Amino acid sequence: MKTTPANPSYRDLIYAIVRQIPTGKVVSYGQIARMVPHCTARMVGFALASTPANQDIPWQRVINSQGKISPHGAGFGSALQRSLLEDEGVIFNAEGSVDFERFGWQPA
Repeated sequence: MKTTPANPSYRDLIYAIVRQIPTGKVVSYGQIARMVPHCTARMVGFALASTPANQDIPWQRVINSQGKISPHGAGFGSALQRSLLEDEGVIFNAEGSVDFERFGWQPA
């Protein structure tokens, strides 16, 4: 099936949602999955792991449902993700979790 503006792929839908996450805010993979028909949190993770390098997609703003960064990239990707989020003002507690009440994004 060919992807068109009238028939976007699940990746296109995921990327469109992730682009809307404001600086300094985070969402979970599951939150995004619930916004995309027939999508799972794992599919969101796969889509973000294969994000084209030349796209402006703030992948770092998507974390797991426990408020933590899921391990990826042999640890290097996780360290980069945390650094990017901290640069945006996101604070991690001693257990490495983000407070969704404070930093979570709820789309309108």
